[in-house]
Amino acid sequence: MKIRVQFWSYFRDLAGCAETSATLGDGATIATLLKDIYARFPKLAPAEKSTLIAVGVDYQPRDHVLKDGDEVSLFPPVSGG
Repeated sequence: MKIRVQFWSYFRDLAGCAETSATLGDGATIATLLKDIYARFPKLAPAEKSTLIAVGVDYQPRDHVLKDGDEVSLFPPVSGG
């Protein structure tokens, strides 16, 4: 299945692009996708534990099972004042 991945905020700079795609096997989870993304974009790996992940418009846990055509957004941690 093909998944579209978008990088937001300074993740775009770390990845060197705004988006990419990944081809994964059926039943793959967000954790599977992240393993692929961190192998291809190692500068993102240090933020692994604090990365926010949305599928479509809803935040999802790492055990969420992906479907063909899903759009996954990766966000850095958010802070404000």
